[in-house]
Amino acid sequence: MNSVEVRGKRLRLRELDHGDAPGVLAIYGDPDATRHLSFEPRSAEEVDGVVARAIASAHAEPRDEYVLAAVPHDAPDDIVGVTRLAIEPQLAATIGFALRTDMWGKGFGTETVHLLCALGFTQLGLHRIWAARSPLNTASAETLRKAGMSEDGRIRDHVYVRGAWRDSILHSILEHEWRSPW
Repeated sequence: MNSVEVRGKRLRLRELDHGDAPGVLAIYGDPDATRHLSFEPRSAEEVDGVVARAIASAHAEPRDEYVLAAVPHDAPDDIVGVTRLAIEPQLAATIGFALRTDMWGKGFGTETVHLLCALGFTQLGLHRIWAARSPLNTASAETLRKAGMSEDGRIRDHVYVRGAWRDSILHSILEHEWRSPW
């Protein structure tokens, strides 16, 4: 297994395991938590599949996807967020994250983006990391800005979700621009 762990000030990113499905469902099954994501709320069965694919990706060689749980240092089973880093050609990756709604507004999103950048830049040797967000998700825009990412532009009709096409706003950061806050 190609296991990773990344530690921040309050959170750490760790591999998912089969027992994490209820914690992931608390996020991916919540209509509020998924409102701006590229998918609709997921069922328990769909979340089981997400967790199974995350575990399988941790065993892949070469590994090109990291779906990790964000957990507090003092509560390693309390999933407060789910993250994804997908490696692309040219030493780049796209990232995404979702937090439990009771964790919103506490700085956990910014720390999560920093942890994903630490994984990408310091452990995986990437050059560029980017993220796409819903134009209506202004909280995510602020989170990405606070983590040092720049807004790059818009992809029109990028995602088909909830019966309609939606644009995405792109953000990115380069390895020499990122500074660890720890």
